[in-house]
Amino acid sequence: MTLFGTAGIRGPVEEVSPSLALAVGQAAGDPGETFVVGRDGRETGSALAAAMEAGLESAGADVRRVGQVPTPALAFASQGRRGVMLTASHNPPEDNGIKLFDDGVEYDSDAEGTIDDRVASDDPGLARWDEWGDAERLSVLDRYRDAVVEYVRDRFGGRDGDDATADAPLAGLRIGVDCGNGMGAVATPQVLERLGATVVAINATVDGHFPGRESKPTPETLSDFSAFLADGAFDLGLAHDGDADRLVVLGPDGDVIHEDTVLAVVAARYAADSDADDPVVVTTPNASARIDERVRAAGGRVERVRLGSLHEGIARERAAGDEATEIVFAAEPWKHIHTAFGGWIDGVASAAVVAALVAEAGDTAALREPVTERPYRKVSVECPDRAKTDVMAALETDLPSAFPEAAVDTDYGVRLEFEDASWLLVRPSGTEPYVRLYAESDSVDDLVAEARAVIEGAVADAT
Repeated sequence: MTLFGTAGIRGPVEEVSPSLALAVGQAAGDPGETFVVGRDGRETGSALAAAMEAGLESAGADVRRVGQVPTPALAFASQGRRGVMLTASHNPPEDNGIKLFDDGVEYDSDAEGTIDDRVASDDPGLARWDEWGDAERLSVLDRYRDAVVEYVRDRFGGRDGDDATADAPLAGLRIGVDCGNGMGAVATPQVLERLGATVVAINATVDGHFPGRESKPTPETLSDFSAFLADGAFDLGLAHDGDADRLVVLGPDGDVIHEDTVLAVVAARYAADSDADDPVVVTTPNASARIDERVRAAGGRVERVRLGSLHEGIARERAAGDEATEIVFAAEPWKHIHTAFGGWIDGVASAAVVAALVAEAGDTAALREPVTERPYRKVSVECPDRAKTDVMAALETDLPSAFPEAAVDTDYGVRLEFEDASWLLVRPSGTEPYVRLYAESDSVDDLVAEARAVIEGAVADAT
């Protein structure tokens, strides 16, 4: 049995059902443990939370109910204990999910495997009758918002020696926020306003039907928001998914700023600000080489980890490093971990940090100007699931042979990097019958065409 994907358990509620939540709660709970339990605004969240709480308590754990909160607020509340968030993030309204935390960090693959095994064993894991846990309500949202505000003021307040911006580093900014009827509505506008911005929020009522737009923020689903920004003289726009762990940034013209450019800007700033001799940024194989360029220019280095495992990459690099090493930032496209603030993905903190960087730079154009933005493509090549292992094994040889001038990394798929900072990545889809090809280059169409021919050849040979 494999319940967990790259971001916890997620799927339609016929699968992520109260009975599953009960079983996972019983598998996760132990006498003496305390769990904070939160949920997003989905219609099915209340029932799943109740089932999860019953499972945890019957396994002997105490529960602290925090109600409807952003996922980063739940992670914040899990520091010093454990946590469960009932959310399907950016999935459609008929889905839901379960995400587990330990001391502010998502469960790693070993901990998830233990839950898998316990659920599969059909042993309910009940504690003795006199060891069952209890439940209390806990208010965390105000403390979380206070913590984000304090973090951004400490790091970005008082720009250019101006004491007036110490408490209001976003003073003078006019920001549009599309909350997507998700949990960002109860955190991001409030944080930005306290930092001095003038904020206009849309889709700012939490509604599990997501009536304003689809929960996943993309250029297509944000088209109305883009038009709203272009008509309103805003300095920038910010958009969240359903649980506010994901952030999309838009310029004053309403165009979406590429997620890797946002990542590169923030990563470079953290690397430049670090006092460590070895500042490290952790990212994923599908992230652009523009990140490496900017981080190197700021005196840092980039290390990669498989998609969905930033927390494991942070732990790996900390274990491998020495006293000169500092993990200053970790991110995959749209999702950022601000390691000096906490060990969780946090779209609310990202919104405030990006806004502060725009305020410092003067506008989004100046902020992104140092980043070289080459043309980017993502292509899906059909490949039966049964053939993926053989295809990827062949590509570890075939792609380097086709591009002998490239540096090769086969840790997480096959990634080739070229001296001009062009790159390509080939990896199997975990959910669909495709092999994914990502490429970035000034001559991206030629690069994609040549790489695609190699991939299609490997698929033909394997099938």
